[in-house]
Amino acid sequence: MRECRKLVEVGRRQFLRGSAATAGALAATAAPLAPARATPAPARLTYPSNRLANMAELEIDQPLDISYPDADSPGVLLKLGTAVEGGAGPDGDIVAFSTLCPHKGFPLSYDPSDRVFNCPGHYSRFDAEKGGLQVWGQATQNLPQFILRVDDQGDIYAEGVDELIYGRLSNVL
Repeated sequence: MRECRKLVEVGRRQFLRGSAATAGALAATAAPLAPARATPAPARLTYPSNRLANMAELEIDQPLDISYPDADSPGVLLKLGTAVEGGAGPDGDIVAFSTLCPHKGFPLSYDPSDRVFNCPGHYSRFDAEKGGLQVWGQATQNLPQFILRVDDQGDIYAEGVDELIYGRLSNVL
């Protein structure tokens, strides 16, 4: 068998030094070639301010059907009776959520006995008292909650959504 006499012994330290020097040289030569770009501003959505109902129309644990940000996005408005995360109104107990499951878009139903939304498709459950937190099932996203404002006359307005509504690339079409 013939020996190759062109082999060079390279130790680990020498290899790493050479690799670092090569990487540094490449970075130094590539930097002037890259065009200077400004950092893009984050995308901002302008949500409509839609009147949903008046506080006088709400009863504790009785969901009121609504739609937001448009007619193709069903949801419910709830008065829970105790202050909750994301709650609006003088008692911080009024919330609104999309009723489309974020997993596959099945229509959700509200269960007032334990204050969760249930999905009939894959059995996901979302806690209304914890901002729509997914507590069980196949979903990998929390239930979209509508951002609410209550004016001096008790009118309730939706003014945004905190998660992406199922089936949309943007909440505002």
